[in-house]
Amino acid sequence: MPGSILRRFYFAMALAPVLGLLSGCAGDTGLITANTEAGATSNFAGANLSNPTAYEPANGPRQIIKNPTLEDVLAKGPLPERAFGNPNAPVKVVKYASLTCPICRKFQRVVFPEFKKTYIDTGKVYFLLRMFPIGRSAGNAAIALRCAPENKHLALYNKFLDQQKTWVSQEVRLDAIYSVAKQVGMTRGQFDSCLKNQSMIHGLQWVKERGRTLGIIGTPNFFIQNKLIKKALDMDGMRAEIEPLLAKTQSASAAPANRQ
Repeated sequence: MPGSILRRFYFAMALAPVLGLLSGCAGDTGLITANTEAGATSNFAGANLSNPTAYEPANGPRQIIKNPTLEDVLAKGPLPERAFGNPNAPVKVVKYASLTCPICRKFQRVVFPEFKKTYIDTGKVYFLLRMFPIGRSAGNAAIALRCAPENKHLALYNKFLDQQKTWVSQEVRLDAIYSVAKQVGMTRGQFDSCLKNQSMIHGLQWVKERGRTLGIIGTPNFFIQNKLIKKALDMDGMRAEIEPLLAKTQSASAAPANRQ
């Protein structure tokens, strides 16, 4: 696709062979090592997740925020957030995901339904989903995902993950990516226009670069409040992180009444 901006976006996303990405799981252990840009432990002999084309900011070395505040984590970018639940929920959870990531697929299939029912739907957690594409195919799919209407975003996200085997490859296959996008009503004209949307590409670049400054190294990575977790969590792991935060909130709200 034409355009120097689009090429820069690809350079930011082209970070590992797809074969390596599809071998990043550490097994069905609940706590799974995440796919990373710079490398990851893997059960696949010879998997190489090195990053020979890392994108670096034009204004010098990237400055990492070592101890980000919640305000740092929730800082707004040029694109509206794709978020679910009550914005005033006491706990904020941010997930960084790549659509080519098999560990993200497992989390979405196994953990997310119960997590949503227990925490998002009950108003306890505000959940933000941010793209951190790893690979050119993931980059193209992330653009298409972002062009879907907001009320179809989660449905298309699930379809891209569920159908990874149909579109993920070392070579970008736009027809295969579109075959997924059209399942939520996207026309080919909308899809082609979307991939040329420079403001969209700029916005997605910002999301990923901001993630890097916050310490994100791969997918899935999570922020629970301002705590960075660089691994996938099972439901027990999510509870272990979230319940103490909810208890603190309840204690704080009850404190004035107890002093009377």
